[in-house]
Amino acid sequence: MDYRPLYPAPLRWLSAAIDLWLVITGLAIITLVFVNALLRGAAGFDLAWSLEVTAFLLLWVTFLGCAAASARGAHMRVTEIVENLLPRAVHRPLARLIDLIVAGVLVSLVVVGASISNHTWAQQTTVLYWPVGLLYASMPVGMLCTLVFHVANTGLELRDGPFPVDGTSPSDAPLAKVDPIA
Repeated sequence: MDYRPLYPAPLRWLSAAIDLWLVITGLAIITLVFVNALLRGAAGFDLAWSLEVTAFLLLWVTFLGCAAASARGAHMRVTEIVENLLPRAVHRPLARLIDLIVAGVLVSLVVVGASISNHTWAQQTTVLYWPVGLLYASMPVGMLCTLVFHVANTGLELRDGPFPVDGTSPSDAPLAKVDPIA
């Protein structure tokens, strides 16, 4: 279920910015790899810096891609075991427990990733002399964005109830009823 239409404006903007970054970065990776392979085959040399740039971009695409998938509700869930072996009464509490565990793992990845990035910031890459910590910063930044979307998604589900998982759009999902008198 794509949660993005239900987000407040700042989260929709963050999601759109991440999507734009992923498109631009993906095109840059494809271009760099293609040009480097073409130069290596046709001219007999390669661009040493392109390997470092591609590695940086691939890591950032990976972790920010996780955030984009979270905003779309596109992370894989295996629900057959729970649906077929456990009574329906425990499905929602179990889903909330899983949401808490996922949030805990994301928080730990942010903390550990920030520590790794901080400890490696003084090191430099061999060709471009960029801080290695910038490479490792992709994990805490990507996981923090994922955590923001995960918390927002969980909040929407707590407020509005479970959303359908049958591929229907968010506009088909039941929204919280607003009492005009209150």
